[in-house]
Amino acid sequence: MAAPSMGSALWRSLRAYQVYGANTDVGKTVMSTILCKAMMRRFPDEKTWYIKPVSTGPQAEADDRHVARFSESSTHCLFQFDQPIPPDSSILQKILSQLSSYALTGRGTAFLETAGGVHSPTPSGTSQADFYRPLRLPVVLVADHRLGGISSSISAFESLHVRGYDIDFVLLFRDSRYQNDDYLSKYFQEHGISTLSLPSPPARRFHGQEDEEAMVEYYDRVTKLDEVGEMISMSEARHEARVKSLESMSSRAYKHIWYPFTQHRDISPSSIMTVDSAHGDFFQTYRPDGLNPTAPPSKSSNLTRPTFDGSASWWTQGLGHANPKLSLSAAYAAGRYGHVMFPGGIHEPALSLAELLLHTLNNPRLQRVFYSDNGSSGMEIAIKMGLRAAASRYGWDDERNGKEVEILGLKGSYHGDTLGAMDCSEPSAFNQKVQWYRGRGFWFDYPRVKMVKGIWVVQPPEGMEGELGSEATFASLREVFDIESRKKGNNDAYYRKYITNTLVKLIKDEGRRFGALVIEPVVLGAGGMMLVDPLFQHTLVQVIRSAHCLFSPSPLPSLPPHTWTGLPIVADEVFTGLYRLGRPTSSSFLAIHPDISVHAKLLTGGLVPLCATVASESVFESFLGKEKSDALLHGHSYTAHAVGCKVAETAVKMMVGMEKKGAWEGFKKDWLDVPPHTSSTGPGIWSHWSRAFVNDLSYAENVEGVIAIGSILAISLHDRTGAGYTSTAANTLRETLFNRSGADWNVHSRVLGNVLYLMASQTSKMETLRSIEGAVRGALL
Repeated sequence: MAAPSMGSALWRSLRAYQVYGANTDVGKTVMSTILCKAMMRRFPDEKTWYIKPVSTGPQAEADDRHVARFSESSTHCLFQFDQPIPPDSSILQKILSQLSSYALTGRGTAFLETAGGVHSPTPSGTSQADFYRPLRLPVVLVADHRLGGISSSISAFESLHVRGYDIDFVLLFRDSRYQNDDYLSKYFQEHGISTLSLPSPPARRFHGQEDEEAMVEYYDRVTKLDEVGEMISMSEARHEARVKSLESMSSRAYKHIWYPFTQHRDISPSSIMTVDSAHGDFFQTYRPDGLNPTAPPSKSSNLTRPTFDGSASWWTQGLGHANPKLSLSAAYAAGRYGHVMFPGGIHEPALSLAELLLHTLNNPRLQRVFYSDNGSSGMEIAIKMGLRAAASRYGWDDERNGKEVEILGLKGSYHGDTLGAMDCSEPSAFNQKVQWYRGRGFWFDYPRVKMVKGIWVVQPPEGMEGELGSEATFASLREVFDIESRKKGNNDAYYRKYITNTLVKLIKDEGRRFGALVIEPVVLGAGGMMLVDPLFQHTLVQVIRSAHCLFSPSPLPSLPPHTWTGLPIVADEVFTGLYRLGRPTSSSFLAIHPDISVHAKLLTGGLVPLCATVASESVFESFLGKEKSDALLHGHSYTAHAVGCKVAETAVKMMVGMEKKGAWEGFKKDWLDVPPHTSSTGPGIWSHWSRAFVNDLSYAENVEGVIAIGSILAISLHDRTGAGYTSTAANTLRETLFNRSGADWNVHSRVLGNVLYLMASQTSKMETLRSIEGAVRGALL
């Protein structure tokens, strides 16, 4: 199976460089010829190659012919501009294959020369700076020695730098008129980049023979210069240093890094994944021989390989690694603001993002946006908001009455690792050895949804059939989420009675006090990727909102529209929000409007940390008072960080734009375009993962159940031990996907006990995901 993504290019035996120009006509081909000839002079027993991916001029004047004539190196022009040009991915694959063939012949050096300037378009119209980025070759930048060249050279450098290129050298011609070389040498030295200015080539002669003789003499003279020899030696040292750094990183990390969610007794230097770069949906990971992690090191194998980011980098990656639009947004905000103190002030990124979020979430209850650094902190804030609002309305005074205020939630939920958020979850492996954990709440059990042997099943917890009703089956996921139709059936009555009776027992009989309902809409993330019956969550919210008499003996006063009732409803959409499930909000699947919702993860497309806790005006008013202590005294040094807000604004606009332009129509069609004799899955309920694939997995012998919605795929494997989060049932599948024998790409994934999950990004290509599905099929079916 072909690789679904380009790998970066790094070999022990091959030093490979990309030659970029700060502008057109700055002498890239002349510099490439000097580099090739100097390499051959420095390493006479090695090969030197030159690649021109796409030639834009007539063949008689082709750059590769010039380089071949004057350097005697081996040259290749892959495509002529006036001929049919294949897709971008095919061009990159051809380049990588060409470089790989060089590495197989023995030790040597290759130079890949681009066309025009850094942002000159490729045949498809893509900027070269973005087009060649997956290769991540070290760059030799040919600066502009002409009038205006300082500006174009620095601009070219910044364009490459912000995209993650490493610029090894800057070359340019000397010019006594403008002396750009002197200024640029000082500029690039400040950035740690070596700069070399060389004599200009002779003026073109009238007679071809004279011109050729002059160029032969020029190249022979320049390549003998000591500074050129020093640059060549330095390039060799840098190549070796890069390889050695990658080789040693896992051992150094093993000594000094303390990893999250990791039992360090279970890891070793060989088990630590070294990431050289990332682009799109893929990491570029280091392996000693580039393919087989158990084989001895090979000089001819690519030292990096594509690794599908199957956890979306802990659920944050939505718009592809190294997305240039997000990088430029970050750079813009950093250049305009850096970071500025937020209380009592405002800046454009924070205000624009707040207004954009309120519009995108389309929840008439929500009016106020509170910024923090991450999802766990955002949930801490939401909990403070909800508890204060309830205490204010119901007149609770904890110091006088001595009653603790708790929360209501769902079993298996998890809202973050800060202490307050942790206390909103029931005891589990996450918190059982945290000395300050108290677990202040009650957590409802609930029916779970999964596909089993081709049928969508809503299954109550074992032993709770009498309270929650018997197992129900559905022909489609749309039917499961058709809340209005399902409310006419028996399940709604069972759920309503179970929730109401439980609340009466807790509040009236046991005298417990609750200040908020906290839920993860639709899918519980860290708790095991469990798909909760949407009807149960809908009913839970409705019962809570109508149960004022349980929380207060006083009659419910007349309240303005969109004011919370019963208890404030907090929706933890840190994981499931902002198009994770295919919609702007996951609460919309439940036909509810929460009073507080929390958004992070996809908020910035995975580039920088940021969280927004969005609240109703009625919740906000609970913090208005005469004293400072009445305010919400919570904040972070980087609250409303301008860089994060600007990146988030860009990311949300991109996702909204993708939806409007039909970017996911191909995925939707697979789930919605079903034969007339079967039940339609309906609009809005679809997955990036193919319907046939999910169906087939549900029949696998060791698969207990499968869920797929939006970008989430979760495979629950049979585990008779009942170990839960500490189960190792899914480890073998994870290792199989990561160490695929004979494959030139692999899949990085994480497990939650007996559940292996895979996460697409919102920009994942269909062919990539279908390739991943093939790997999973091979491992399970």
